[in-house]
Amino acid sequence: MRGTKAIVIKFDKETCRPCPVRDQCTRSKTGGRTLSLQPRELQEVLDHARLQQGDEQWRAKYGTRAGIEGTIHQAVAVTGMRRARYLGLQKTHLEHVFSAVALNLIRLDAWWNGHPLDRTRVSHLARLDLSLAA
Repeated sequence: MRGTKAIVIKFDKETCRPCPVRDQCTRSKTGGRTLSLQPRELQEVLDHARLQQGDEQWRAKYGTRAGIEGTIHQAVAVTGMRRARYLGLQKTHLEHVFSAVALNLIRLDAWWNGHPLDRTRVSHLARLDLSLAA
């Protein structure tokens, strides 16, 4: 499991196939169920972290982080801010200021026109269907 020590238990497909609750255990259509057991210390840390995620204070803090990450993603996707186009601190700073202004204008336009900024994933088939309808 990606470099971590784990005990992997694989059930035989003949054992799992006749089980009446098979669809609650595995999504596999042909094989049996596979369980991965983490070391006790790691599992206890994961359980504690998952327990904290149910707290409203944690959710509010994570919501702030998600908003910041969304802003960074938008800046990278729209303006390509991962790499500066110019050499020198002054030119790079000016590029970042122009990028920030451009993002603010895009957001204002979306807000004024009532278009949400979040882009939900659209499958290739749905995109094809939308293009045929137009």
